[in-house]
Amino acid sequence: MGLWAKSVVIFNSIREHGKQSVRRLAERTGLSKSSVHRHLQAVKRRDRYPESSFWETEAGRTWLIRLVVATLFLFGLKRGVGAETISAFFGCLHLEAHVGCSPSALRSVMHTLECILLETAAAWEKEGVAHGEIRPVIGAVDETFLQRMMLVFMDLASGYLLMEEVAVDRSYDTWYGGINGRLKTFGTEVLYLVSDRAKALVKLAHTGLGCLSIPDLFHLSHDLCGKPSKLLSKPNSAWRRCRPARPPVSRLSRHRPP
Repeated sequence: MGLWAKSVVIFNSIREHGKQSVRRLAERTGLSKSSVHRHLQAVKRRDRYPESSFWETEAGRTWLIRLVVATLFLFGLKRGVGAETISAFFGCLHLEAHVGCSPSALRSVMHTLECILLETAAAWEKEGVAHGEIRPVIGAVDETFLQRMMLVFMDLASGYLLMEEVAVDRSYDTWYGGINGRLKTFGTEVLYLVSDRAKALVKLAHTGLGCLSIPDLFHLSHDLCGKPSKLLSKPNSAWRRCRPARPPVSRLSRHRPP
């Protein structure tokens, strides 16, 4: 029985039968008196806030694990929020007595979570290949810059990231080496590739993957959004130029001959 499981057993016994001696709790739970005493002292130290008793229950512990994992996954791994900020967030929720909230502890959990996610993704990929569920890819490629440059290859139909690798350059050889290896793993091909008009990416589609190269619409949408704003600004500037001429015009209208 794990550490937290023992604590839950003791807490449930107290909740069901009321306050008891250490000897009686040991008899009801099947734990040693020394173990019961240590856990009672730990529960007492954690009981700082009105909501603290909920975290001692099995339902509270399950929800607490979900909260920690979801926060680390969505904000730490997916959004790059630092461990110090997440630690301060958990502190604001009064969780420092129930989970390891230090930045170093959170980094360790995020590393473990990252490894589990990668292992799960690899297992799902093998299962998909074994069942023949892999279809031709409608691909999109681009590079993104966080702490380091990363090359990203996505299947647009499913939104699945086929490749997300750190690279020192974005040359044709680097792109082709990474994508070709992933395609061999899945045993599939690319129908067409969406990208900007970088020469390495156009060559990747035509020469490396033997498919069509489709331009993305980012720059086009930027131009379409930018030009109307420029057109709308022209009447305003023309109006400002005409305003100084209005008083003379009005004076002329007052002094027109009959």
